[in-house]
Amino acid sequence: MEQAKNVKVSIQGYEGSFHQVAAQQFFGKDVEVVPCATFKEMIRVAASKKESDGGVMAIENSIAGSILPNYNLLQKSNLRIVGEIYLQIGQNLLVNPGVKLEDIREVHSHYMALLQCVDYLEKHPGWKLVETEDTALSARHLQQHRSKHTAAIASTLAAELFGLSVLAPNIQTMKNNYTRFLILQREDQAEKVEHSDKASVNFHTDHSRGSLARVLTKIADGGINLSKLQSFPIPGSDWEYSFHADMEFDTLEQFDRVIDSIRPITAELKVYGIYKKGKTV
Repeated sequence: MEQAKNVKVSIQGYEGSFHQVAAQQFFGKDVEVVPCATFKEMIRVAASKKESDGGVMAIENSIAGSILPNYNLLQKSNLRIVGEIYLQIGQNLLVNPGVKLEDIREVHSHYMALLQCVDYLEKHPGWKLVETEDTALSARHLQQHRSKHTAAIASTLAAELFGLSVLAPNIQTMKNNYTRFLILQREDQAEKVEHSDKASVNFHTDHSRGSLARVLTKIADGGINLSKLQSFPIPGSDWEYSFHADMEFDTLEQFDRVIDSIRPITAELKVYGIYKKGKTV
């Protein structure tokens, strides 16, 4: 998808975060980001015509699983999914220029990043590990304080933005660690995506016996691959659930036929977006 060079999108986290890396991968290096402290704020800014052209939001990780609150935020918003990015998460040990491994006494980063690098960090038992609110913010503080005895764990983009050296690249324990990001735009702005082959749908059934099985059978009979099915309790209901489904298809006509076939056997159905399937690189 070709985008204008002055695209402005909201992200959760700070400049240099993996959200910004994902935004650059989708829109190009010239994309402007609006950093937000929370996902709720990121959705609000993404939905505001005056503040942005959309947003980039992490939705699941290949190790940690789905970020369930973000599905709820998506459901309540007027945003549509227009694309997705699968980003390999590479954690790096960053220092101020000239600092050597033997100079390090402390390592600062988000607790998840520290956990992701536990095998590497255990090889240096003398280091004090300090949990922070964000990987990129740790990198920025490292640069600001010009510390010679502190390192940060963050992205290579953070190193580039803050003039830091990558002392040890890709120190994460699990090398096959991907996060899936959704590209979101307002309904009035989102254009039809050419050559789309994936859609995200939310539905709930009448909860009679076998109602979900009937929906899933229709999807399978239509030749559609159900790449994700996630259940959510319906607030205020008696143990009733809605379902988020990611569907992969060959043609839009095939998807439309399946939606037409399941609409009569669902109590409610909403298509969040029809877009191109992201590649794992």
